Amino acid sequence: MRNLLLIIFISLAGFCLKAQNLDSLHIIWQDPTQSDSIRTMAYEEYIRNGFLYSKTDSALLLAQHLLRFGETQPYPSAIAQAYNLMGVASSLKSDYPKALDYYQRSMKIFEQEGDKRGLAFNLNHIGNIYADQGQYPKALDFYQRCLKNFEEIGYKIGVAGSLGNIGLIYSEQGESAKALDYHQRSLKIFEEMGDNRGMGLSLQNIGLIHEKQGAFPLALDFYQRGLKINEEMGYKGTMATSLNNIGGIYDYQGDFPLALDYYQRSLKMFEELEEKKGMTLVLGNIGLLYQAQGDNSQALKFCNKGLSMSQEIGTLVDEKKACECLYDAYKAMGEGNKALEYLEKINVINNSLNARETSKKLQQMEFAKQVLQDSLATAEKERLAKEAHNEEMRKGTQTRNYLIGGGLLALLLAGGIFNRLRYTRKSKAVLQVEKDRSENLLLNILPADIAAELKEKGRADARDFDLVSILFTDFIGFTEQSAKLSAADLVDEINVCFEAFDTIMEKYGIEKIKTIGDAYMAAGGLPVPKDDSVKNTVLAGLEMQQFIGQRKKAMDVAGRPAFEMRVGIHTGPVVAGIVGVKKFQYDIWGDTVNTAARMESAGEIGKVNISQATYELLKRDDSTSLSVSADFVFESRGMIEVKGKGQIEMYFVSRNLSEG
Repeated sequence: MRNLLLIIFISLAGFCLKAQNLDSLHIIWQDPTQSDSIRTMAYEEYIRNGFLYSKTDSALLLAQHLLRFGETQPYPSAIAQAYNLMGVASSLKSDYPKALDYYQRSMKIFEQEGDKRGLAFNLNHIGNIYADQGQYPKALDFYQRCLKNFEEIGYKIGVAGSLGNIGLIYSEQGESAKALDYHQRSLKIFEEMGDNRGMGLSLQNIGLIHEKQGAFPLALDFYQRGLKINEEMGYKGTMATSLNNIGGIYDYQGDFPLALDYYQRSLKMFEELEEKKGMTLVLGNIGLLYQAQGDNSQALKFCNKGLSMSQEIGTLVDEKKACECLYDAYKAMGEGNKALEYLEKINVINNSLNARETSKKLQQMEFAKQVLQDSLATAEKERLAKEAHNEEMRKGTQTRNYLIGGGLLALLLAGGIFNRLRYTRKSKAVLQVEKDRSENLLLNILPADIAAELKEKGRADARDFDLVSILFTDFIGFTEQSAKLSAADLVDEINVCFEAFDTIMEKYGIEKIKTIGDAYMAAGGLPVPKDDSVKNTVLAGLEMQQFIGQRKKAMDVAGRPAFEMRVGIHTGPVVAGIVGVKKFQYDIWGDTVNTAARMESAGEIGKVNISQATYELLKRDDSTSLSVSADFVFESRGMIEVKGKGQIEMYFVSRNLSEG
């Protein structure tokens, strides 16, 4: 299936602004006979509607004009509105610390003026920043405070928008029931208010939740209701989104003619709007649809268009999707060289996506660090102000009574020391948090021993290991199954499997090395050699197969696609160390690695295939075709021809259920 176009309430301001001619707004702003409030409202709307989202730098300059106006009049509300606009502009430029500072300045003035409506909008904007940074609990806190302010002043459109934002946070956290409840409450208010735009957005968001849960008839109903409202009101952007989402439902249900019709209508509308992101998405969906029908020539046509456009606008996820479509089409047509060309492009894109994700996480850490530093700076200012106040009090009472003054001085000194100690402890706590974050990030990339060596010496030397068990897995029919899933669903399914594998590796003390597309690689016996590493690696492989088998049964019952898998293990010497300088990773080399990969490719679905070397280390006694140990049963496969290796003796291994 296809990607979803997720609709969110990025800014509640969009629900309360009425379209008005920009020239007339500017005339009102320039008219000195108008009141300060009227001029401020006109100029704020002029900046927001005419520049904020299209010419952000210009909006910043205009907001500074509004700020100077507020300072010279003086008119505090104009200052607050100016800071709010500057916050939005900074946020759009991804300068989140500066945006947060502007919003907090604006909030302070609105609080002083008793303007709960202005305060609520700032709370919403701050919530948006934390949501964008993936800090969902903090985002939820600000959205709830925003909701409370709107409820207190009875501003129903703001209440509905806030409920929608809270619903989206719960949806991001996987709490579908709560998300659905908030979106339904939001929809009810929009319906009471007759706000068609809000109703259309809420219906789409509810449809998305139902679709994620696999309730396709319900999702389709909400999409169609949203489409009807968008058509009546002429909202082309959300109409195109609705058409795409409806097409996706029919796509998943196998109604290809109807899916194609909706996709084409969506594409036409995005083309009229010159909305290239939407065009890229739908082109990819149409290409995949033709591919599923076996029409590879048409699939090539649309996926090539999608690839060109995704490269033009720089959307890596859509570019990857187009390359995957082209790879599968050329592979199906027997054009191996062309297929390989796009497979290499997919690998390059995957590396870029991983780098982007790492960069995003580092940006989030830096943002959190900045927020903590700002909090400490505020605490220090408050401490100094308190000390200054206490000092004045001390001087005023000193002439009254030396004894009381002396006692008060002692108390003040004690209070100062206590405040200083508290501040010092708080600073140390912040530094410890940052240290812990850095160490956790390092431990997510490297084994603990290697990370410790890297921190101590600034480098980690490559090492030889005599006995390491290398485990490889690979999903069978990955291409066929991926054609049945949207990119998001495909990534989610792989992630579910790999998270389970990571847990199994941790259970058995096996070191995960890396993932390569849909393949998973791990090693037992490094960086610290252990006597039971061979046995534990095989136990891990068997448990991985057990997990995949159980998941396939559950997915079959639900009527959803699922993976099947081969596992191969070989034991021998390797070299291990860190590769790279900036994006370093722990990796292993040697013929043992190549042989382990051959064990996987020569295996069978649902089985764990091991080499003669691994078998010899595990067996207890032999027979002609079956060997048994305390933990395992071995099924000899004889000599198997392996590319580049000749014939290798292999065994299928399973748990010995008769023991213990």
